[in-house]
Amino acid sequence: MTRAAEPPPGLTAGTQVSRQSLLADVANLTARNGRLAAYITRLERRLSDSLGQAAWEASGLGAPADIDTLNRRITELEEQILDLRGELTERDEDLDAARTTNRELMARINRPHPT
Repeated sequence: MTRAAEPPPGLTAGTQVSRQSLLADVANLTARNGRLAAYITRLERRLSDSLGQAAWEASGLGAPADIDTLNRRITELEEQILDLRGELTERDEDLDAARTTNRELMARINRPHPT
């Protein structure tokens, strides 16, 4: 066999890859690296927040918030807001009806009467 007919070292016959295939691999790996870097950043931020919270609580500078109590209170206030908005809508409707009735009555009063 001649030297020109042999594949380059490290490649066997039939395993050659195209330039487009290699470029696609590079693009995919670059995108994966970007996703991993973003994931690491998120993990670092979460770790930092966690350590900061633990240090804050350990220092005794602030009382830990009772999250469950606060969440229940938020839910109660949101429900109260919905109830009050419903009442306000009903009162607006009643006021509009009263204004319409008032306009009709004023129109009747102000009509000239046949003598």
